[in-house]
Amino acid sequence: MRIGGLASGMDIEKMVGDLMKAERMKVDKLHQRKQFLEWQRDDYRSMNSSMLKFRDELFNGVMMQKSYLQKKVDLSDESVASVRNDGSTTDFSGELNVTQLATAARMMSSGKVNIKGPDAKLSDATQSLGITGDQEIKIKAINKDGVLEEKTVTFNGDTDSLNDVMKKINEQTGVTMFYDSHTGKVSMTAKNTGDAKDENGNDVAEIELIDSIGNLFTKLNLSSKNTDKVQAKDDKGELIFDTGNNPVYLDNNQVGSNSKFTLNGLETERSSNTFTIGDVQYSLKAVGKTNFTSTTDVDNVYDKIKSFVDQYNELIAKVNGETDEKRYRSYQPLTKEQREAMSDKEVELWEEKARSGTLRGDSVLRSGVNKMRFDLSTPVKDLPPELNQLSDIGITTSENYLDKGKLVIKEDKLKEAIAKDPNAIYKLFANDPKPITDGSGKEKPNVEEMGLARRLRETLKGTMELVEKKAGKAFSVGNEYALGRTLNNLDDQITRFERKLIQTEDRYWRQFTAMEKAIQRSNEQSMSLMSYFQ
Repeated sequence: MRIGGLASGMDIEKMVGDLMKAERMKVDKLHQRKQFLEWQRDDYRSMNSSMLKFRDELFNGVMMQKSYLQKKVDLSDESVASVRNDGSTTDFSGELNVTQLATAARMMSSGKVNIKGPDAKLSDATQSLGITGDQEIKIKAINKDGVLEEKTVTFNGDTDSLNDVMKKINEQTGVTMFYDSHTGKVSMTAKNTGDAKDENGNDVAEIELIDSIGNLFTKLNLSSKNTDKVQAKDDKGELIFDTGNNPVYLDNNQVGSNSKFTLNGLETERSSNTFTIGDVQYSLKAVGKTNFTSTTDVDNVYDKIKSFVDQYNELIAKVNGETDEKRYRSYQPLTKEQREAMSDKEVELWEEKARSGTLRGDSVLRSGVNKMRFDLSTPVKDLPPELNQLSDIGITTSENYLDKGKLVIKEDKLKEAIAKDPNAIYKLFANDPKPITDGSGKEKPNVEEMGLARRLRETLKGTMELVEKKAGKAFSVGNEYALGRTLNNLDDQITRFERKLIQTEDRYWRQFTAMEKAIQRSNEQSMSLMSYFQ
């Protein structure tokens, strides 16, 4: 607690405060310098984020070969099949004649299951199957490769219901199973279509059931294999024969079958209705014949390239905007006292000026933009001369100098080039040559033969590394980058000045206190002298 001015009548606290304002000007300038450098650091990092985003978009866009493989396929009868490109770089056509669709093997209960509630515990003899204790069943089913794959399912009759067991079967094996309360039967269908073969190429069952000690499958009236024939029974449980005394069989079991078709004169088959032949995917729908022809999906490829141009223009506009932004040196970052004296709107307008021009004239960013423009304007070596630079496909630099290198697309010319040879355009952007060896024996990128997008990625990588040396990353420690070391130094200076200010303020108070004491003594002496004259 300091109380001044009792003897002098002066407002000592205000006088010391005013004196300290002058002393704090040096510290305020350090704080303002620190704030500006923090803004500059954040703007550098924002620029790096934009370059990283564009770099990733290059890789996932014009550098992906699949971007140029988009094709439209016209079919004479779309009800027979669908056909799509799955990697072919050339157009294709042909005739497809489907004679049989692939089907999945299935099994059904040969009779009504003696069960009242599929949610009842299996051990409940009145509602369910009367199966108790730990049980283990095995199910073999055809897999995607056309061979049997065995899975084991365990359950407990005292805690699990039929629905619980069917859920485990559906999740853990190669079949799908359900119970129909209307008919009182269960159905089991293989998840994969096709005709299963053994290792010798012989037909085998596509579904094979190995029962538990509780005879779950037997009680569900299921056969052990989907190839088993089940003879029909009458209401009394007697086997049924026809008039010729031949057994009558049920059709509750069905074997799996392959799809059969003729493609361009070649008769063949597959275990599935969807398959790929020669980088073309076919999905069969019905028995019948259809012709198909592919053409390049020009619009889709055009959109990919246009997206690249738009993103490039957006990036260089941002870089040029930051490096050309005006710096208002008379608008310094606000001190705490200045901020408190202004309204929120005034603070916003002031800081808009104060933060302007943080990256003005930055040599790293300007050099990066110039290198990117050079990358795109230099032909790709060893590609055909008629298609080795952007102008050959209708992409040129804007003639307006104010655009500062923005790209412009001539739509008709670009679409014509895409329709003519999309794979050549892919090489123009993504050609990937082997590295070359310099004089010291070290490998370095062969930039001259690199595709345009690969060049840009290399340039962006180098620019980002230089920016990172200046401004670091979000998780970088202060002494790992140039601005961070400067900020650390400013923090040390601010700390020293703050200590010095405390000492200076104490000195002012000691001086004013001494003055107060002197005035007090003078007043006491005057009062004493006055008393002698009374």
